[in-house]
Amino acid sequence: LVLAFAFFLCFIMSAGSYDYFQFVQQWPPTNCRVRIKRPCSNPRSLQYFTIHGLWPSNHSNPKMPSKCTGSKFNFTKVFPYLRPNLKISWPDVESGNDTKFWEGEWNKHGTCSSRILNQMQYFQRSHAMWKSHNITEILKNASIVPSATQTWTYSDIVAPIKTATKRTPVLRCKSDPATNTELLHEVVF
Repeated sequence: LVLAFAFFLCFIMSAGSYDYFQFVQQWPPTNCRVRIKRPCSNPRSLQYFTIHGLWPSNHSNPKMPSKCTGSKFNFTKVFPYLRPNLKISWPDVESGNDTKFWEGEWNKHGTCSSRILNQMQYFQRSHAMWKSHNITEILKNASIVPSATQTWTYSDIVAPIKTATKRTPVLRCKSDPATNTELLHEVVF
């Protein structure tokens, strides 16, 4: 399987029961090109991987817990302390409404994590993981950079990430019907 990076050509439980977290980073150009099919509202974030979410998950059940009974998003618990950091690591590239994106991610996924992480910890941990697992820099250091012509295999991309983080990521791709290629969309730990 060869991945082309475009621009980087390459049961719901109310109690929130889960085994682990998926930390998901997205490549915004793929998101904009394939998923929403319109220009991104945040051009600055087109240059690096951004957080898509921190999602409680289960080994035995493919459906992640979501929309649990934890506390709803509280703007004052996250701001002003984290806002500047999250605007960089976790921007809303689709509409540009970062606060609404964070609220949606917390209400859907974060509420299910509240037995381990409160709201502030959820966002702090996500930002810290983004900094320590800087996919953009890891790939750049391996000479894997955005290109309209260069392609890489799945293992070409996974190898430097695994070396740098000591974790094997899962890559998620999206098909681009316009070019008939697979585009790197998300890196999941």
